Amino acid sequence: MNLLARYAECIFWMARYMERAENLARILDVHETFARDTRGMTNWFSIVQLNADEKDFFSRHDRPTAEAVVHYYMFDTQNTNSLVSMLRMARENARVLRPWISTEMWTQINVFHNKLVEMNGKDVALPNLSKVCTWIKEECQTHTGITEGTFYRDQGWYFYQLGKYIERADQTTRLLDIKYHTLLPSPVAVGSTLDMSQWTTVLRSAAGYHAFRRVYPRGMSPTTVAGFMMFNEGFPRSVVMCVRQIDGLLTRLKSRYTLRNGSDAMEKVDELLGALLARPIEEVIQLGLHEYLDGVQAQLCGITTEIGRAFFGQDTVAMTQSQSQ
Repeated sequence: MNLLARYAECIFWMARYMERAENLARILDVHETFARDTRGMTNWFSIVQLNADEKDFFSRHDRPTAEAVVHYYMFDTQNTNSLVSMLRMARENARVLRPWISTEMWTQINVFHNKLVEMNGKDVALPNLSKVCTWIKEECQTHTGITEGTFYRDQGWYFYQLGKYIERADQTTRLLDIKYHTLLPSPVAVGSTLDMSQWTTVLRSAAGYHAFRRVYPRGMSPTTVAGFMMFNEGFPRSVVMCVRQIDGLLTRLKSRYTLRNGSDAMEKVDELLGALLARPIEEVIQLGLHEYLDGVQAQLCGITTEIGRAFFGQDTVAMTQSQSQ
């Protein structure tokens, strides 16, 4: 049975929404504990900036308090970047995909979504927030495990993996960018206890702290953390590792199923991989990490657009660009 373009697109975005939901739960979970300033307060506004939601957030909230930010990213149905919205969109894609995904995949996403919808602000008040975020992460990981164990390895599998790795690479760049330019705007504090605590927060948000310590058992610096998250090919969430996976998936997808389209997407992946391997992290930081990360995000968006053009149909390109942000 050939995979229709609309099914391929639904699989691609289902994977992206589930990956995005796990990443947001990680950020919310570690943020209150680790991302504190010198007064012991947490800068919740940095989460809003991470997702570029400033305009939308302030249209409904006066200040970025803990309660406002947590509600905005947990339950606000008008916010497309909230966990409720992500799970709803993942569930809708899964519903369309009932003929293609396993019964176990559908059941788990459906139950997960329904349980989250039943929660309210009291359930995620700060003393309970970590417990709820841990549950969300575990549910996302359960989805990954069920998918690994039950999803048939045909074209759909490749589109699922493409969506997962594109989203993962994008989220890693955003985590690095928000730390470098928002959490610590003062260069005077570089190397301070606060600075190291915030870099620890970034690593924990990406589930990379213990892996980083295996590579760098002593000490921590902005250069080593940024280099690890960008270029370490043994770390599952590093940008280089994700882009290599995207490259291999597109190659196998085209060769195994003799698909005519996709060459432009592969060229863009080659360009991005070449750019990632061209400079060491020291040179990247010297030239400007923010500008470099902006460029990587733009290239990932371009890859998504080309995948949409090649496999999902011209009429979905605009939506693909919008959802990838």
